[in-house]
Amino acid sequence: MATVLQPTFLRVVTGPAPAEPTRQIHVVLCGKAKDESIFQEKKQVSVDYDRGKHEVYTSLSGLRKDHIPKRYRLRVETERFQKDWAVSEVADRVSELNNSDDIEGLLNHWVGRFARKNFPLLIKEMTRRGSLEKSVRVFNWMKKQRNYCARNDIYNMMIRLHARHNRTDQARGLFFEMQEWRCKPDAETYNALINAHGRAGQWRWAMNIMEDMFRAAIPPSRSTYNNLINACGSSGNWKEALKVCKKMTDNGVGPDLVTHNIVLSSFKNGAQYSKALSYFELMKGTHIRPDTTTVNIVIHCLIKLGQYGKAIEIFNSMRNKRAECHPDVVTFTSIVHMYSLCGEIENCKAVFSTMVAEGLKPNIVSFNALLGAYASHGMHKEASSVFDEIKQSGCQPDVVSYTSLLNAYGRSQQPKKARAVFDMMKRNNLKPNLVSYNALIDAYGSNGFLAEAVKVLREMEENGIEPNIVSICTLLAACGRCGQKVNIDAVLSAAKMRGIKLNTIAYNSAIGSYMNLGELEKAINLYGSMRKKKVKPDSVTCTLLISGCCRMSKYSDALAFYGEMMDLKIPLSNEVYSSVICAYSKQGQLGDAESVFNLMKMHGCKPDVVTYTAMLHAYNAAENWEKASTLFQEMETNCIDLDSISCSALMRAFNKVGQPSKVLHLAEVMKGKDIPLNDSIFFEMVSACSLLRDWRTTVDLIKLMEPSFSVVSTGLINQLLHFLGRSGKVEIMMKLFYKIVASGADVNINTYSILLKNLLTAGNWRKYIEVLEWMEDAGIQPSNVMYQDISSFAEKSVGADHAAIIKERIGYTKRKAGNQGSTTRLHYPSCPLSAL
Repeated sequence: MATVLQPTFLRVVTGPAPAEPTRQIHVVLCGKAKDESIFQEKKQVSVDYDRGKHEVYTSLSGLRKDHIPKRYRLRVETERFQKDWAVSEVADRVSELNNSDDIEGLLNHWVGRFARKNFPLLIKEMTRRGSLEKSVRVFNWMKKQRNYCARNDIYNMMIRLHARHNRTDQARGLFFEMQEWRCKPDAETYNALINAHGRAGQWRWAMNIMEDMFRAAIPPSRSTYNNLINACGSSGNWKEALKVCKKMTDNGVGPDLVTHNIVLSSFKNGAQYSKALSYFELMKGTHIRPDTTTVNIVIHCLIKLGQYGKAIEIFNSMRNKRAECHPDVVTFTSIVHMYSLCGEIENCKAVFSTMVAEGLKPNIVSFNALLGAYASHGMHKEASSVFDEIKQSGCQPDVVSYTSLLNAYGRSQQPKKARAVFDMMKRNNLKPNLVSYNALIDAYGSNGFLAEAVKVLREMEENGIEPNIVSICTLLAACGRCGQKVNIDAVLSAAKMRGIKLNTIAYNSAIGSYMNLGELEKAINLYGSMRKKKVKPDSVTCTLLISGCCRMSKYSDALAFYGEMMDLKIPLSNEVYSSVICAYSKQGQLGDAESVFNLMKMHGCKPDVVTYTAMLHAYNAAENWEKASTLFQEMETNCIDLDSISCSALMRAFNKVGQPSKVLHLAEVMKGKDIPLNDSIFFEMVSACSLLRDWRTTVDLIKLMEPSFSVVSTGLINQLLHFLGRSGKVEIMMKLFYKIVASGADVNINTYSILLKNLLTAGNWRKYIEVLEWMEDAGIQPSNVMYQDISSFAEKSVGADHAAIIKERIGYTKRKAGNQGSTTRLHYPSCPLSAL
């Protein structure tokens, strides 16, 4: 049962419910016992104990048959079709009719039409229900009655109703019509008309109406100024809003909380977020206390400025039990959006769950904020779950909901499901907007389906939606991914035909696509067109041009673009600095590379691992090993996480500067940080072991390399064999060779040359001759030097018997080689599996 303020009596009426005669419904009427007026609204509470439902509503009686003039009362008493309805009952019956039904016929059966004082009451009841068409028809019927008299309050209510439906022209027409009926507009009339134009974004009209109000000698109220400030602010004209606010103060009308909120909203709509925060600080010095709406605007501005910590701090203070302003659905939705921007998806869900746990019912905007957070990270399962939750909560998914789900499937590389969501949106009588089509184009384009993306563009145009610059950028990026340079030109031509002016993002997409396809000349020409049309390049443009030129070894072009970007004072990225350092290094200009590196740090751009690696390569190319080694200490001081490329460059510098132990130490660091080892790193580690004469570590290294023998370079293989042979570990050298051959790795004549020299040094002439035979079987012709070396060895280092055997074996090998010619059959000696 509803609680009514200051009741003087309670009258309980018990009777059957109209829908179900068997049910008992108790109606409690609250009002004053003695001074009850027929024009006063009465609150009623309908309680259905069987269903557990109650409803509180108001009713308005108005003048009934007993109150109308006697001549009309005698006339209607004899007509059984004349109904003595209350005003609220008449409004209910009109609302139940369809738009095509005869409303005038119904109203002509109402006895209360003979009392002109009922007309404002009926209009008030109709406008409260919000049906514009039925209210207009009732108003037109009313003007035809003989006892109708034009009144300000009737026109004011109708103007406000038209304003709620954004029918500005009709509201303005009523303003002129009431003057034709000799009904002078008052302050409320002007307020309603200003509000109508403010809703439509026609702030200049609203300003003119205020001037008319002054000329009519009607003093504006605080509501008038608030409506005018809102009209300016909702259109983003925050400067005009401030002027009106100042005029309001000058005219002696002080601002209230609504005024402050409107001004804050004006700053927000005009993207003047810092000014909004400054205004809020000034507002704190007044006696007016902010409400939840005020704080919501402040949180929104803080999020736009990236001050997430302050936004969270205010949000937490609002949740305090003693706080004056408690968070509502808008507050929670803003925080969900903030965490989405930060990429903290788990916090998005946590805040949303907290909102539900605190008894706030999420609206469609709240659901869309959470859905959009999942969609931005391609989390299609979670997005689909939220979409189902929207339906279960009683809300209807709107275009934003479907577009977010579509985007989630597109980012998770499921363009077919994205298309299915798009078709489902149309089946549910929702018209896809420009954002929906762009999301579908991106879903196809980002996954390599360029033809389908183009079809969506044509479908969009057929449905009367013109593509915008986002559509063009998406298609240009798709062309670059698909490797179709012809289509890049076609997309640019299509944009020109449709009158779409390319912005910086569009030019960047096209230049990046050309660079990906190796079309440097077209990329440079497009950049020239960009400058001619006075489209300002940004840091992304610099990165694309300079990095692209470096990838194509066009270092002079890269340096030329670097100079131009410096002249334009464009902030450069780490990638640009790294590319410029690389370009100077390739040109042999170490001093310039160092200057760029120092300039980067002076401008507050912190070097990353790529920049340090570029500088290491520059020092290595100039053979300045000491500075390369010193740079490593700087990297450790700045806590730079190393990668395989930087470690390789450092190891080379350590070996060249004579510090091989640091190479092995760095290898241990890489192992602890799970940094993968590549071919260059293995090479430097073997070189370090060679300098340290540490063959045991080399053996351990061979075990580490064994799984990748099939892909290691021939130079690394030769270096390993040479070091083992030079260390006197001929058996280990031969076992390593067996493993390398068994892995299928390529070996060349240099590999055999290393084996032979080390075998001859060890005096193992038998294995030497055997290796020569392997070469013949592999189709590799031994050189004359190899035969001469073994012949010389036979003459000097062995006895006559062994020398005879060596000569015989050599002769056999040569004859075999002559008989086989160019045979390339591979045959290697059998070796025990344990050796492999």
